[in-house]
Amino acid sequence: MKLSKSDLPLMRRSILTICASAFVSTVILYISGGYAESARIDRRNAQTLLNEARNHLAMARQDQENMANYAGEYSILIEQKIIGDDQRLDWMEGLEKIRLKNPVTDFRYHIAPQKNYAFEPPLDSGNFDIRYSEMKLQFDLLHEAQLLDFLDALRADIKGWYQLEGCTMQRAGGEDGQTTATRLKAECSGGWITLKNRSAK
Repeated sequence: MKLSKSDLPLMRRSILTICASAFVSTVILYISGGYAESARIDRRNAQTLLNEARNHLAMARQDQENMANYAGEYSILIEQKIIGDDQRLDWMEGLEKIRLKNPVTDFRYHIAPQKNYAFEPPLDSGNFDIRYSEMKLQFDLLHEAQLLDFLDALRADIKGWYQLEGCTMQRAGGEDGQTTATRLKAECSGGWITLKNRSAK
């Protein structure tokens, strides 16, 4: 079948209709593709939010279980005055009570101002600041067992956590090498550790 110039005007409308249909189809396909990609992105974002919400819920449940598991231990630490503010007055009163029991011939002490405690290597202390009040002790002793008796009384009679770092001991001598009633002198270093909850007001 041959086409002549006279046929073109008759086919123009059909050609224009086909071109218009093709253009509209192309636009529709393009827009549909954009919507489909947008829908995929929205679905991915929604899945991410859902996963985050599930993780938060799991963490909240874990925290709740931890609180139930450790509530008793936490209460004991508060009762023992390990969690909270430093108890300098209680420590001093407790040391005076130990003095009255006479576990050693004599002792002197010095409690330094409280400071943040730095572990080596660093330790993750969670929601707590670890505070440290250094306390040095000096003793006059008749024998070594008195020092052990004093340290036992320190742990038993005073609420808190005293971290003993070490002790040194030497013989005590009088003038011209003469012996005295005090046979030994000792010095111990350590400090009171307190946990301060950052969330507490």
